[in-house]
Parts: sequence; C-alpha cells; structure tokens
Amino acid sequence: MRSFSSYLRIIAILVLVSGATEYFIDSGDKPAFITYPEVLLFLIVFAILLVAVESVLAALNRLTDIMMTEEQREARAAKVPWYRSLAKKLSGTRPMEQEGELLLDHNYDGIHELDNTLPPWWLYGFYLTIVFSVIYMVRYEIMGAASQDEEYRQEVAEAETAIARYRETAKDLVDASTVTLLTEAADMEAGKSIFQTNCVACHMADGGGGIGPNLTDDHWILGGGISNVFHTISEGGRSGKGMIAWKQSLRPREIQQVASYVLSMQGTTPADPKEPEGDLWKEPGQELQE
Repeated sequence: MRSFSSYLRIIAILVLVSGATEYFIDSGDKPAFITYPEVLLFLIVFAILLVAVESVLAALNRLTDIMMTEEQREARAAKVPWYRSLAKKLSGTRPMEQEGELLLDHNYDGIHELDNTLPPWWLYGFYLTIVFSVIYMVRYEIMGAASQDEEYRQEVAEAETAIARYRETAKDLVDASTVTLLTEAADMEAGKSIFQTNCVACHMADGGGGIGPNLTDDHWILGGGISNVFHTISEGGRSGKGMIAWKQSLRPREIQQVASYVLSMQGTTPADPKEPEGDLWKEPGQELQE
C-alpha cells in the first residue's frame, strides 16, 4: 500500500510539473511539452527511476525483516524516532492505556472528561507572551520609546532627505520642478553646443528667431524662467504644435544646460530680431518689488 501511494504521488507530481512547463517554457500557442518533448521525456524517465529505486528499497526492507530474529524485530519496534519523542514531549500527551488514570468524575451523556494538563508548547508560549508584554510595557510606556507610527514618519523623513541629496548629485534626474539655472562656463559651453546643433534652424544662431520666436526679448509664448523653458524644451509646444519635444533626444542634464544657455541670451542684440511674441515675462516676486 505504501508503494502504491508513492506511485500516485509521483504521477501527480509528473502531471503538475508537465502542466506547469506550459507557463514557464512557452513557445507560441502550443504547450511546452509539445514544443519541447524532451522535457516530458525527462520527467517520465525521472519518475520511472524513482519508482524503481523505491521498489528496490522496499524489497531490501522485506528481506531485512525476514533475516531478523524476533528479538531484533521487537527492539526495532520499541525504538522511537527522535522526532516522535520530541513531539511527544512538546505535546505532553499520555498513551491511551493510561487514560483511565486521567478520568474525572464527570459524565455527560456517556462522555467522560480527561484531566489533561496544558501542552508544554502552549504553556511555554503563554509564558513568553507575558515576558514580552512586560518588556513592551517598560520600553514604550515607561521609557517612552518611539511608537511604530513615529518610527515610520521618521524613516519616511530620512528617506525623503536622502532622495533630495541624491537628486542634487544625480544630474540626469532633474525635472521642471527641481531644475536650477546653471552659470558655470563648462555648462554654458555645453548648452551653446547643443543649441547650435539642434536649435539654430528655428531660432537662429544669435537667438533672434526665424520659424521659432525671438529668444532675446522678455516675451515668452509658454512662459519664461528656467522651469518653464526646461519644460518647453522637454515636452514641446502645446498640442504638438510648433516646438517639438526634445526629451527623447536629450538627457535631462543636457536640457538644463541648453535652457540655461537660452536664458543667458536675454538682453543681447541679434542681427535681425523677430518681433516679440507671447506675454511679457517677469520672475515671481519681481512685480512686488516694482
């Protein structure tokens, strides 16, 4: 009966694994065991080997039983495996032969009550919860340790600070909300190079404007300032009209450089300036100063 159950277990594993290969190794619409028959063949051979090994072991056990004396059989039967002995100690159970000693004088419709003690694993677990509750009470209610909610808020604040510091050094993570105006000579040269490569066709080399607007005056169609200029270069004009989006061609750091260079052109005098377009732009707070 043991071997028969083992066969059923192996067959079930074989069916489950062969069916699962359809999801892990898939090629088109066909199941994997059809596209890759060697997988199913390997599983079948492996299952046959398992059955053969278990059959050999069962035959050896039967042969050992035949060759053993009666005393050896009794000694082997009396030997309790360590895991069963451990389970018995943890459960604190007593053999059925000793249940008569545990019977109480309670009889409810033929049902008798046993005076069993609590299982040791349950009792020790209960003692552990008492110790834990005392430590918890002292730590959080007497010593005033931070609660889980406070620890969470503290960790979130530390994470946000770490992210902010990382963004300051990770140049390609800059966006329209975090961009700052660059003034270093190296950044200006890089921005000028990008402008001359990509922007002169519409805005002219001196920023005076052609197909695109004049970049040297104080009027802006989509808003001035480093944040708006960065967003315009990155995302393009409204509804896909006019200015194209450069975010697929330029990295955020490069957009920041060219945006800073564009703003450095303000106030210069181009050779053939185009008429102002858009609205007059003033930096936030400039109106209050005026």
